[in-house]
Amino acid sequence: MADGPEPPASGALVFDFGLKHIGVATAEPKAHLARALTTVRARDGVPQWEALDRVVADWRPEVLVVGLPLNMDGTPSEISAAARRFGARLGGRYALPVEFADERLSTFEAVSRGGNEDAAHALAAEVIGETWLDDRLGKV
Repeated sequence: MADGPEPPASGALVFDFGLKHIGVATAEPKAHLARALTTVRARDGVPQWEALDRVVADWRPEVLVVGLPLNMDGTPSEISAAARRFGARLGGRYALPVEFADERLSTFEAVSRGGNEDAAHALAAEVIGETWLDDRLGKV
């Protein structure tokens, strides 16, 4: 992570869960700032754990946030249960609290910010982080 921002010893790591890719961002409540970090490959929703281990070790988050894929009417989508299982695995593996944030339209927003196929996943995690920060701070 030499070319990214300096890792803090607090804040959150945010995940855009997918079956083939998992976007990762950081969110810092004190600065009210989320920032895309990286994308980790996954196979049928199972991430390359070694890559996530390194990110978690580098960033030392206080909380993990997983984007929850909901339908536009707010009901769970087909992949919502898989995202919740992923969150449970993260919490168990890293012994950290896990929160979920609405991720509706995060990929659309990531692409509108210029995210190509590779960058869109991490940018979607950034968008999810912004949503989580807004919800946490009571801002709209």
